[in-house]
Amino acid sequence: MSDALVPFRVAVPDSHLEDLRARLANTRWPEPQTVADWSQGVPLAYLQDLCRHWAERYDWRACEAKLNRYPQFSTVIDDVDIHFLHVRSPEADALPLVLTHGWPGTITEFLGVIDALVDPAGHGGSARDAFHLVIPSLPGFGFSGKPRVTGWNREHIADAWAELMTRLGYDRFAAQGGDWGASIANHLGVRHPDRLHGIHLNLVSVGPPPGYEPATDDERASFAAYVSSAARLQNWEMGYVHQQRTRPQTLGYGLTDSPSGQCAWVLEKFHAWTDCDGDPVAAFGADRLLDNISTYWLTATATSSARLYWEGQPAPFDARVDVPMGGSIFPKELVRPQRAWAERTYTDLRYWNELDRGGHFAAFEQPELFVHELRGCFRAMR
Repeated sequence: MSDALVPFRVAVPDSHLEDLRARLANTRWPEPQTVADWSQGVPLAYLQDLCRHWAERYDWRACEAKLNRYPQFSTVIDDVDIHFLHVRSPEADALPLVLTHGWPGTITEFLGVIDALVDPAGHGGSARDAFHLVIPSLPGFGFSGKPRVTGWNREHIADAWAELMTRLGYDRFAAQGGDWGASIANHLGVRHPDRLHGIHLNLVSVGPPPGYEPATDDERASFAAYVSSAARLQNWEMGYVHQQRTRPQTLGYGLTDSPSGQCAWVLEKFHAWTDCDGDPVAAFGADRLLDNISTYWLTATATSSARLYWEGQPAPFDARVDVPMGGSIFPKELVRPQRAWAERTYTDLRYWNELDRGGHFAAFEQPELFVHELRGCFRAMR
């Protein structure tokens, strides 16, 4: 089997964009919600406004141009085409770093951090903090291929990333991720510790030890917040997980046929999981949100991305990780563990910072803070 790295360029046919606009224009809308907030889902008028912008003003070609500024490639690993950006730093001794997105993210969420990470000297930092970046699209997401057989779980993806880095000539590298990307970084640390310089996570999925009793006022406040967040997550935010874990194929028929449905399915999470003060369009801009949503729609990956949940239910990570680790805990993340809890899993915890703004999609929401966190974390490991 060939391990060739084939140059790749995003070029969506005009016919796909015309079809998108036609489908948006012909959406059969439901009646509005019976509440004045988002508690029943995305409000009708809010979604209609964003879909109207998508149909009449949004420019996908601008997103393509942003992606195509960077070198992109595709390579076949275990019969699946893996698409990735490979952006080398001008600093020859830069640290190779693989950045992994999650669901409902795509590689577009990293567009605002690439330049500063590869060329820190040109963006207010020190040359010693430079990275060679590898940013893959997860199998079944975006411009990567869709697995045709079962078995593409987190462990398999971690192994595929290790193979990808080998093909790029990186014997040792670092890994960063949130959401699924955090889980894959964990598995890289467990399965390929000899290859890993270290990992950085912006989602640290650890909980308190059995019988945990907070001893200080700060610990009590932190524990109470954790319990409250965990309860809300279980009661109000996990419906999508159950559906995608149990019946991704059934869900996919509707999302693959309806752009407004695909938009609502993703938009709901940017409302619930981000530091947006209840208004993701105002906080991040319609076009940036639609860059991400359009990537799902134009590649028809609603089903194949949801299938990753069928392959492996997200759960707290309880294996011991011995490679150097750093965590950045953003205030609107789904859960916020205490450092002491993380130290039970990560035996070489080098960096820990609890920030005052930002949420689940750290690079997308707070690009400057995200860059600062990665520089600080891996500086502690160099």
